[in-house]
Amino acid sequence: MSVPVLGYSHSFSLFGRTATLTATLPYGVREFRGNVVGADTLAYRSGLLPATFRFSVNIRGGPAMNVEEYRKWQQTTIWGVSLKVIPPLGQYDETRLINYGTNRWAFKPEFGYSRRWGHWILDAYGGAWFFTTNPEFFSHNQYVPGTTKQSENPTGSLEAHLSYDVRRRLWFSLDANFWSGGATSLNGVQNPSTVQRNSRVGATASVPLTSHQSIKISYSNGAYVAYGGNYQNISAAWQYSWLGRPN
Repeated sequence: MSVPVLGYSHSFSLFGRTATLTATLPYGVREFRGNVVGADTLAYRSGLLPATFRFSVNIRGGPAMNVEEYRKWQQTTIWGVSLKVIPPLGQYDETRLINYGTNRWAFKPEFGYSRRWGHWILDAYGGAWFFTTNPEFFSHNQYVPGTTKQSENPTGSLEAHLSYDVRRRLWFSLDANFWSGGATSLNGVQNPSTVQRNSRVGATASVPLTSHQSIKISYSNGAYVAYGGNYQNISAAWQYSWLGRPN
């Protein structure tokens, strides 16, 4: 599946601490092939995925700074918290089994830790996803004439990155995560085979092009897969950053 993503991030001071707001808008294109009720089926989807909004703030270390203070600052230990919100947006048709949208809200509170030792930086995160109920999942069609409600249990997640700064804005990292939970239920009947206990590993590189622009490339693959998540992912991003207003 090809998913171009438009993202925007803005950092600001919140009671003297560094805070960040981030918004992303993805668009997906793919032809799916699968077996539905004994029939080999093809499905083409092209449309918006749900937008994602994230608010984060440092609670220890990483105070809000002006440009001169930031240039002189040396990171040691940072603790922070964040909240990610995914509203029920994106392309969705309740009569279809495969959709880019999810027709529900999703929330992820998370706690983060970052520590630098010279050129090395360790970032670690722990959080959990919480989901509201999808009131119309694969309903009003030839297979399910009525209405089906789908719910999903919370999913806990752990993530870690070990990166090496070659020089300013040129860095490489090894990445790994693990998540567990997320069993789904249809009309209150849980399917125990949908419990997820998965892990992915990968690597990321960020290379500066100019004083404002950089390219980031990452790759990941399923390391341990109990349900879903067994795929390879390659992403490339062009990043433009500025201090103050863009010029």
